[in-house]
Amino acid sequence: MKTSKQFPKLSGKLVLAPMHDITNVAFRLMCKRYGAALVSTELLSANALSIKNKATLELAQTCKEEKPTACQIFSDNTANMVKAAKLMEKEFDVIDINLGCPSEKIMKQGSGGALLKQKNKIAELVKKISNAIEKPLSVKIRSGFDKENINAVDIAKTCEKNGANAVIIHGRTVKQGYSGKADWNIIKKIKENIGIPVIGNGDVVDGESCKKMLQETKCDYVMIGRAAIGNPFIFKEINEYLKTGKIIKQTKEEKIKDYFEYIELTKKFNIFSVKDAKLRAQEFTKGLPGSSKLRQKLNTIKDWDEIKELVSGILKVE
Repeated sequence: MKTSKQFPKLSGKLVLAPMHDITNVAFRLMCKRYGAALVSTELLSANALSIKNKATLELAQTCKEEKPTACQIFSDNTANMVKAAKLMEKEFDVIDINLGCPSEKIMKQGSGGALLKQKNKIAELVKKISNAIEKPLSVKIRSGFDKENINAVDIAKTCEKNGANAVIIHGRTVKQGYSGKADWNIIKKIKENIGIPVIGNGDVVDGESCKKMLQETKCDYVMIGRAAIGNPFIFKEINEYLKTGKIIKQTKEEKIKDYFEYIELTKKFNIFSVKDAKLRAQEFTKGLPGSSKLRQKLNTIKDWDEIKELVSGILKVE
């Protein structure tokens, strides 16, 4: 099925991965400011969106400054996926279907990675959603369900045939989760076999690994996930390396400043919580002198002013 819709031509090579409890509007905006060319919501339940569940709609909060944005949805219920996609395309530039999440909770619902076993169901989902929306549609897949069932090339072709406008491929199996090594060869094979943009994902942690993935696989864009947690600066770091070959790093002061900027943004968008502030404090200070002591102390703290004091105290640790 040929489609007139096209995946947006992005301003750079780097895409922020959808990550549960991480990629809220505040974090996405920081990644965008540091050079992410496309950012995405976390994985959102299409079943919840289809009934306009308040908590899920809050997770879909967006703003003009972070555009272009993708909204990632999941469900094995085709009608709910179509409803959610139509609702979300009003605010987002790309609708992304998750066909690879390794979470047991999501797979028990027959969604995410569990769908990689059901080629016909994938074809139906992609076709019906693509036909129902005006915005471009991407799919996020993995190399296969397990090492005995590596079917990503076949699934990617099926998605393209049924109206997908881009394929995001994580080079691990669903069973692997995030362990072991990502197989970049599968990304290369998909790029050789389909005519829509391919976004490679898995084991890109810095400029060098990003350049290597682009060269080895010929993928169009690279998705950054875990390496961006507590480190939105990674987008600037990688872009600089791709452009000049220089390796740039943040200072301790800059990292702490980023943490407080993130907090300010959560307050601006009314999504601030002490729980989130504590988790992000651990992530933004990871590897800094005094960070392990900070982690221990954070466990007992229940107040933002105390968190603020503790994180500011890291600046004094040599």
